Amino acid sequence: MNGETVEDLFARYGPAYRWLVTSAGLIGAFAMVFSATVVNVAVPSVMGAFGVGQDQAQWMATAFLATMTASQLLNAWMVAAFGQRLAFGITLSIFIVGTMFSGFAPNMDVLIFGRILQGCAAGVIQPLVMVTMFQVFPADRRGLAMGIYGTGVVIAPAIGPAIGGIAIDMFSWRHIFFMPLPFCVVAFFLGSIFMPSKGRSSDPLPKFDWVGYALLCAALVLLLSASANGPRYGWTSDRILGMAVLGTLAAVAFVVTQLRGRAPLLDMTLFRNPRFAAALLVAFVFGAGNFASSYVIPVFVQAVQGYTATKAGLVLMPAGLLLVLTLPFTGRLSDHVPDHVPIMLGLVCFAIGAGLMVDSDVNTGFYTFALFAMISRFGLAFIIPSLSAAALRALPPEQLNRGSGNVNFIRQLGGACGVNLIVVWLQQRTHFHSEVLTATQTAANGTSEAFLGAVSAELAQAGLPPDVQMPFALDYLGKVVYAQASTMGFQDAFLMLALVFLLALFPAWLLGRARRTHEADAPEGGAAAVPGPARATASRG
Repeated sequence: MNGETVEDLFARYGPAYRWLVTSAGLIGAFAMVFSATVVNVAVPSVMGAFGVGQDQAQWMATAFLATMTASQLLNAWMVAAFGQRLAFGITLSIFIVGTMFSGFAPNMDVLIFGRILQGCAAGVIQPLVMVTMFQVFPADRRGLAMGIYGTGVVIAPAIGPAIGGIAIDMFSWRHIFFMPLPFCVVAFFLGSIFMPSKGRSSDPLPKFDWVGYALLCAALVLLLSASANGPRYGWTSDRILGMAVLGTLAAVAFVVTQLRGRAPLLDMTLFRNPRFAAALLVAFVFGAGNFASSYVIPVFVQAVQGYTATKAGLVLMPAGLLLVLTLPFTGRLSDHVPDHVPIMLGLVCFAIGAGLMVDSDVNTGFYTFALFAMISRFGLAFIIPSLSAAALRALPPEQLNRGSGNVNFIRQLGGACGVNLIVVWLQQRTHFHSEVLTATQTAANGTSEAFLGAVSAELAQAGLPPDVQMPFALDYLGKVVYAQASTMGFQDAFLMLALVFLLALFPAWLLGRARRTHEADAPEGGAAAVPGPARATASRG
């Protein structure tokens, strides 16, 4: 069978082809992003089902993100080896297998293994879809294309938590893993028709740096495990120090192999491009804050405010829908204004939204918290299309596959680190506030004494004997102290998120400065232009 290139498919389907292949890619990407975000409302349910703590339950999200991060770098090799159509089908098949493992998992280890398979597939398919869309849209509409891509992938987190919460409350947490399956089937069918194909070839498979890939995976697992388990085993324990040292050595070895290898996973020459390097720095910080907030908000409203899984999902839905409605306009805007302007505006909006959450507690109203989430997600609408377009516009066509892999790799790396570190920060701050509050519960604390007296009186009215009234009252006081400490820990987490997005303003400013320098140094008439196949598609409508 002969391969079908983008030009062949344009000739067959006409200008409508770009929308046909966009639909196929976005449905597949939607299914995987849906699976990435829907599990956040299931964290308390999984903790109860398997009897695990927050440090273990967070691996549902972290394992997915970590493997998705590593597999970003498989995208260019898989496209070169199998072509976009076959690579698309393979990744969807792996995702379906991972879904089965996760949905039928008898314990936490099997669930995490299923999430690893799902993340591996998601990491390949997202840059594949992004590059395909970038190729089929003309140069002057690529901002729009990235806006459409962003809209497609953010619909999932917009409605996913709410749908997942309903499924959990009506059925069980296991059902959330099966919901993406219909989308996978549809995407598989459409992709087998509209994705460009390589066709049969007698050429050997392209070289792949399996040693570098193994070092990357080892570094991610060891370093993320060290940070996640630090609070449990102690930061200076032999186990944690050993993992940290080995993880660091693996990371250093990975960088060395990429600098010296003939077929590196990460093309380090791209980092010499100031615009691209600045975009990557923004992408890392953005990924950390975005994924961390998407994780911590559903857990907060269930653990502190006592929301059901359904209500926890609904509190995020207005923000997600606002993001979906806004992205097409901000995507078009990114074609007409310097990229760093909407990026910086979005970072400020997100920081404001996270900052307003700092004072949230059990008394914060549903609509008030939903408004805070809407402010932060409104900022994402400005960041997503401009950041993707800024990075890819800085590269020539022959570097788009590797460049998109690098961008997604860095953003997902930030996401994996962000979720991991926000959970560690939450545990540390909750423990800190718990110790501080416990230390104040002495006989000299008149407020606590009055509280104990009031609880003892209530217990006496309920008929409990005097010798058990005070132990019960003390136990209840301990629960109240921990609940307050937990609230303060979440408040510190929201403050940290706000600071992270404010810090990202600096690399965003560097992105604008690098753009101005690039334009000043460019020869008249062409440096900023992007040559290659994508320009030719402009004539196809």
